[in-house]
Amino acid sequence: MSTLIARPISTERLDLLPLRVEHAEEMASVLSDPDLHTYTGGTPDTPPALRSRYERMTAGSPDPAVSWLNWVLRLRAESRLTGTVQATAAPSDDGLVAEIAWVVGTPWQARGLAREAACGLLLWLRDQSVRTVVAHIHPDHRASAAVATAAGLAPTDTWHDGERRWRRTLSR
Repeated sequence: MSTLIARPISTERLDLLPLRVEHAEEMASVLSDPDLHTYTGGTPDTPPALRSRYERMTAGSPDPAVSWLNWVLRLRAESRLTGTVQATAAPSDDGLVAEIAWVVGTPWQARGLAREAACGLLLWLRDQSVRTVVAHIHPDHRASAAVATAAGLAPTDTWHDGERRWRRTLSR
């Protein structure tokens, strides 16, 4: 059974704050650029739709063995939200595995914030006894591949829904 609970994480420039429903209004603006959906599909959520999604996410997984862990990224220098990171942690034969993802709003891209957030998240996951971290990245999404590489993940030969699986084994 996975009983992980998102806790605040601090990095050099960011506070990773556990997701709250109240973040929806500001995050709808952060995530409003349709270009953010180029590789993942879909369209930006309206504030009410994002609020509804955040209500479901913060309620937690219906599977007690799975932990849904979600954070918003607050850039301290600007005192505003700039993106998200998330992890879905579940037990496997090889120990606890977390699938991670990240997104940074268009105005804050190309500053290394996704890399910083992903690396901070991996350190936290390691401290929670997560053994393996995976991410699924579209083959044309060079920026996400660069984030995964900086976080120590490596591409595998496994594909899922048109995305390559990246993987890293964490050691204590």
